[in-house]
Amino acid sequence: MVQSSVPLCNTCGEQVGLNDNGEVFVACHECNFPICKDCFEHEINEDHRVCMRCGTPYEERTKEEDDFHEIKVHENEDDDFHEIKVHENQSATPSEISNSQDVGLHARHVSTVSAVDSVNEESGKSIWKNRVESWKGKDKKNKKKKSAPKEEKEASIPPEQQMEETRPAEAAAAPLSVVIPMSKSKIAPYRTVIIMRLIILGLFFHYRVTNPVESAFPLWLTSIICEIWFAFSWVLDQFPKWSPINRQTFIDNLSARFEREGEPNELAAVDFFVSTVDPLKEPPLITANTVLSILAVDYPVDKVSCYVSDDGAAMLTFESLVETADFARKWVPFCKKFSIEPRAPEFYFSQKIDYLKDKVQPSFVKERRAMKRDYEEYKVRVNAMVAKAQKTPEEGWTMQDGTPWPGNNSRDHPGMIQVFLGHTGARDIEGNELPRLVYVSREKRPGYQHHKKAGAENALVRVSAVLTNAPFILNLDCDHYVNNSKAVREAMCFLMDPEVGRDVCYVQFPQRFDGIDRSDRYANRNTVFFDVNMKGLDGIQGPVYVGTGCVFNRQALYGYSPPSMPSVPRSSCCCFPSKKSTNDVSDFQRNAKREELEAAIFNLKELDNYDEHERSMLISQMSFEKTFGLSTVFIESTLMENGGVPESADPSMLIKEAIHVISCGYEEKTLWGKEIGWIYGSVTEDILSGFKMQCRGWKSIYCMPLRPAFKGSAPINLSDRLHQVLRWALGSIEIFLSRHCPLWYGFSGGRLKWLQRMAYINTIVYPFTSLPLIAYCSLPAICLLTGKFIIPTLSNVASVLFLGLFLSIIITSVLELRWSGVSIEDLWRNEQFWVIGGVSAHLFAVFQGLLKMLAGVDTNFTVTAKAAEDSEFGELYLVKWTTLLIPPTTLIVVNMVGVVAGFSDALNGGYESWGPLFGKVFFAFWVIFHLYPFLKGLMGRQNRTPTIVILWSVLLASVFSLIWVKINPFVNTVDSETIAETCIAIDC
Repeated sequence: MVQSSVPLCNTCGEQVGLNDNGEVFVACHECNFPICKDCFEHEINEDHRVCMRCGTPYEERTKEEDDFHEIKVHENEDDDFHEIKVHENQSATPSEISNSQDVGLHARHVSTVSAVDSVNEESGKSIWKNRVESWKGKDKKNKKKKSAPKEEKEASIPPEQQMEETRPAEAAAAPLSVVIPMSKSKIAPYRTVIIMRLIILGLFFHYRVTNPVESAFPLWLTSIICEIWFAFSWVLDQFPKWSPINRQTFIDNLSARFEREGEPNELAAVDFFVSTVDPLKEPPLITANTVLSILAVDYPVDKVSCYVSDDGAAMLTFESLVETADFARKWVPFCKKFSIEPRAPEFYFSQKIDYLKDKVQPSFVKERRAMKRDYEEYKVRVNAMVAKAQKTPEEGWTMQDGTPWPGNNSRDHPGMIQVFLGHTGARDIEGNELPRLVYVSREKRPGYQHHKKAGAENALVRVSAVLTNAPFILNLDCDHYVNNSKAVREAMCFLMDPEVGRDVCYVQFPQRFDGIDRSDRYANRNTVFFDVNMKGLDGIQGPVYVGTGCVFNRQALYGYSPPSMPSVPRSSCCCFPSKKSTNDVSDFQRNAKREELEAAIFNLKELDNYDEHERSMLISQMSFEKTFGLSTVFIESTLMENGGVPESADPSMLIKEAIHVISCGYEEKTLWGKEIGWIYGSVTEDILSGFKMQCRGWKSIYCMPLRPAFKGSAPINLSDRLHQVLRWALGSIEIFLSRHCPLWYGFSGGRLKWLQRMAYINTIVYPFTSLPLIAYCSLPAICLLTGKFIIPTLSNVASVLFLGLFLSIIITSVLELRWSGVSIEDLWRNEQFWVIGGVSAHLFAVFQGLLKMLAGVDTNFTVTAKAAEDSEFGELYLVKWTTLLIPPTTLIVVNMVGVVAGFSDALNGGYESWGPLFGKVFFAFWVIFHLYPFLKGLMGRQNRTPTIVILWSVLLASVFSLIWVKINPFVNTVDSETIAETCIAIDC
């Protein structure tokens, strides 16, 4: 078999091979740039004697003049060899280069067949072996028939023409992307401070534990527990950022390699997924802008397909897509003619910039004005549909032909598919082809579990596999449009790189947002997460999947292992050893059957004539129907690594087959949602799905182009933001209480790195920080009301420890800002909302998750909307009633009451009481400053705070204060006799 440890040549894609000493051939000893011996000798003959990557001169080597290299590939156990002769000629044509690549691929597949045959001989499956051998015999006969004409055709091409068609070696070998590590001047001090902070934390806790506060022992113990949890959370968050990296892509090199003039375009096809549910909550105009930006993307039109999932089966969504498809005939050619950015019309026309910049075509102004008028008319039509849809007719909606809309009952309707644009559909106004646009609404019936967004995404995976089967999938939320028309090319620089992309399951882009106020009061941009944490993860095993703006390798979604890794039993839960062996055996058998079917289908694709009945029986025999479902066309498509619809599929039956794969019972007794596609079991299916892939050994890549690839809309008012954070936290709790918890899942394969596991653990345990956080934020008020404190009188050593801890926290943050480029304001906003979300949404998520997962009680904290003001950020000042507002409001009121009480006691206590008051007041103001954005948002504009929020908060704060004063556990109890004696002594 071909050794997987040998790197691939960056020029021809074949393995580098070994030198005379049996070691891996290395051309450049400076950067180890992978290039095989043949390509190296070609470079020397062309007088290119420096490394193409680092520019270091090659060492002088002796070249043996051989006309042919014989490559022998072991095919089976009977010592049968195929001799493949590759002519070593400086004027090799591109067709010969591609043929040599095909030969290498064929050799790898033949070796796979060899392994399968040996396994089957041991297991006694002689029938299966005979079938494969018969296919091989037919395959050889067909190849002999085709070989003679092919040789004559190649011989007829004159050498001069071959020379003209040869692609420059420099363009072919140029890298598609490079990794840019952080400079040592930035990363070395950062790591040093992290280690120093860890040491200081150890000394700090030693001091805290060995110096209890006897007069306030319960308060001291509570603070110690909280501080230990905060330190544990810091470790989980900090160490995955140990090796942050940047990446740079070269789109020009991608075009030079795969878009050669006069040859077929070799860029890989991409299927776009857009998901929407309720058009009244997710405006059709926003979804339409997302679709239009996809259709106008800078990519070959025959390589782009856009699938829109309407999980609410709304006729409004369908009709808006009809209008969108018609408007796209004008919009797409306009975008490509003038290279405008962004290519979502709503956001393009609303830009407050000079739209004439870099536009030198005389007709641009005239055509832009006409296009803007057409878009306004299009908006009027769509908004008219939305207004009409506000009230549903009693008899339900009716289509234009008079038939009832099949989705009138959104919970009980058949599957629906409509192809609007495509290779055989309408063309644009200039007569050019448009990308394919497909409307999909999966079947829904009562009694079936539909799994919300994850189920809708899996339905799109199957539909797209049947209709187009692009090797890569890009999924977007309906409110995330393509802001950079070259975003797909950015991702292809990684996924189509034979050296980088083999083990990449997805390329994740950062989320960027429009319509957020400059101060970003509620940290909607999540800048710290996307620009700091994700860069750190990119240096380990890759960023986590965040649900949108992600380009997937379709093979990774099908549950396959990376090509460079052998098939091993899938990861299982180590907490149940009695089931582990059984699960490992079944997983191993499933992987073995998958390899057998892959080899068989490959041989079938090489034949012109084969028995359709025999193929169907084979697929059923190999039990793939139990894995992927009852669809022969879909199963065969899963084995086509380079995509494309199977040749055996009947084009006239594809739509019928697509309807079949989105039926509500298709996933019954299969591995969909368990091992394949988007994983079920959590409302944050994105984190769970990415985690499963990386447990199999896949890695992901973080791509941050200078122009943001995608932009979306974020909830900017306080209530909606808290509700969003609640949903994310609830999903983390669901994963924590499931079998996929990173604390115990995925150890058997050993493919998930420890720092990567630490990052995933952090994503599921962070909601539990709300419990110590709300206790810690209550401590200042308690200390001020009782006159006690959690820290004893500080000694010199203790003062140094506290000062060192504060300085290490500040320096760590400053150094993070230095290598990430994040502003200090973004860091402070993130810190503030960490407290705001922790004491509200995260707290509710913990209790809601425990009730749901342990007791089966599903509670919802709904948000009631009010009318927004007519201003640019009118929604920012909108206050919506939700129970999430009560805990942080109570904390603010309690701490303010504590500050007032503390100053009152200091005024009555004299000069000596002002010293201890400083630490308590500083602690209280730390809480108030962190909750200040919440307080500002709660007051809204013109103090329009819901009365019920104020009443609840004041009531809770008053009850808390009164009970604490009445039942104070820190006040020494004095019996009545002592009081009487004291009174007598002072003659009262």
